[in-house]
Amino acid sequence: MTKETPKYKIFNRDMMKCLAVFIMFWGHLAGWAVQYKYGNAEAFYTLPMWEYILIYTSLFCPPVMFFFIADGFKYTRDRKKYAKRLLLFACITQPFDWLCCHKFSGWWHCNVIFTLFFGLLALMAWESRFKLWQRIALVILCDGATALIMSDWLVFGVLFIFILHVLRDKPKARCIAYMSLTALYFLPNLFSLGKVPTDRLIIQIAVMMLMFILAYLCMTVFYNGRKGKHPTLAKWFFYGFYPAHYLIIWIVSVYISRK
Repeated sequence: MTKETPKYKIFNRDMMKCLAVFIMFWGHLAGWAVQYKYGNAEAFYTLPMWEYILIYTSLFCPPVMFFFIADGFKYTRDRKKYAKRLLLFACITQPFDWLCCHKFSGWWHCNVIFTLFFGLLALMAWESRFKLWQRIALVILCDGATALIMSDWLVFGVLFIFILHVLRDKPKARCIAYMSLTALYFLPNLFSLGKVPTDRLIIQIAVMMLMFILAYLCMTVFYNGRKGKHPTLAKWFFYGFYPAHYLIIWIVSVYISRK
């Protein structure tokens, strides 16, 4: 007899990803359009409050993607093939990332799919048959690689993926580790006090942390562990959406900046 899924577990995998990329798209569109028009992120502080908050709601997406790398590592049939697919789409996405971000992040900046790729490699290294010190060294190497290539979330992305996997069967420890890492990432923004408007900075930090908390809640409470109805179609849609959303945002941003 199979155990009935609780009614509150309303999100399957594809619903979670759709929600995440939908929120991300509008946050990215608002943020990059402002930067293109005014030339820097300081213009954020002059925006209407609703638009200012919208920009930072995009932070709902990264932890969802981190979670599904850890989840995918456990359930995928071929981890090597999964890693190759991530690397391929990271390379495909990079020109579109440069198109959108090189003015603000530089040509040395790499997109977040590279971070997801190194996060997966870190899990593969950790679960390998190497000696403990070798596995630790390989995880550190994978983590350091994100800093070397300046991919989004740098060392933190791999760390989030790592704790979500390693502490999978220890929900309390995983929650504490996740929340601690979230605070460690966002709270240093408080050092900007006095340099930017205090009320906006506090709201920014609060919204970013709230998005990470809500994402964790969705992943651990409302996610039912099931695939969507069309898993193959959904898989390729999500891979293609990331570079496509860069292109759409660039077109809109260039149009707005010329008005």
